[in-house]
Amino acid sequence: MNVSVWVWVVSLIVLTAILVLDLLIIGHRPHEPSLRESSLWVVFYVGLALLFGAGLAVTNGFTVAGEFYTGWLTEYSLSVDNLFVFVIIMSRFGVPRQYQQKVLMIGIVLALVLRGGFIAAGAALLSQFSWVFYIFGAFLIYTAINFLRQGEPTEEEFQENVLIRWSRRALPVSRDFSGTRLTVRENGRRLFTPMLIVLIAIGTTDLVFALDSIPAIFGITQDAYLVFTANVFALMGLRQLYFLLGGLLDRLIYLNIGLAVVLGFIGVKLVLEALAGNNLPFINGGEHISWAPHVPIWLSLTVILGTLTLATAASLIKSARDRRAAERVPVGQP
Repeated sequence: MNVSVWVWVVSLIVLTAILVLDLLIIGHRPHEPSLRESSLWVVFYVGLALLFGAGLAVTNGFTVAGEFYTGWLTEYSLSVDNLFVFVIIMSRFGVPRQYQQKVLMIGIVLALVLRGGFIAAGAALLSQFSWVFYIFGAFLIYTAINFLRQGEPTEEEFQENVLIRWSRRALPVSRDFSGTRLTVRENGRRLFTPMLIVLIAIGTTDLVFALDSIPAIFGITQDAYLVFTANVFALMGLRQLYFLLGGLLDRLIYLNIGLAVVLGFIGVKLVLEALAGNNLPFINGGEHISWAPHVPIWLSLTVILGTLTLATAASLIKSARDRRAAERVPVGQP
């Protein structure tokens, strides 16, 4: 795509306005959203993404729209995986439900800023060094293997990173939350509230997840505009999705397997593209490898959508069977 400056500017203004409006709504009335409210917001944001993709199809063709939809779907599924860790963080720090919306929204803004930096760096690297595809591909395959080995983290397995532990030790932190405030005055001393530690935990978690998601979407499209907009639309509505899914997250037991397949597929796709455009002297004498196939965008979309659908359906079926089996066990028996 040849995206002009004014298209970038208009896109940034519109997307920022939507996020600011969402943030103002939360700030005006902190609360735990109902199932109906969460559903409407999720449908609204998903509808926006579908409408944006349709606009790309009209103005730039179906191939570009397919790249956006595939990238958005991949980033959205990885964002859902983020929710597992968000649930653990909220539980670990005892964040009151009525304040979790604001924490999530600030986390989303932090994620956008961090991912924007990664996107700019990734686009610059790929434009100068095609061999970066090898690194991205190998990293995604490695990540996929870890997904299969480790599964979704539990609260017992969650470990605070160095920055969180340092913050707990070095910063004067009050015992209780004070709404969504970051500081509070107690006995004449200015203290930070636990909300600051929560935001540090969310922000550093976003940074770690960006390391997975950005290489993944660059394996689908190298257009910086599509990469950025797919990330923005994937993160929009994540806050409402958190409350909509609720306990359903615990039932998505095969999601990690589905994501592992997706990341592994994209990793292999990246390596194949690197081989097809190879110029490294120690691989095939620096010549392109003709047998390396090009994976079309329609096939990528089909594989990713099919894998995620199958993983979700299998998870819900397995959870339903386990629940029925547990209900059949007589009271007092293990």
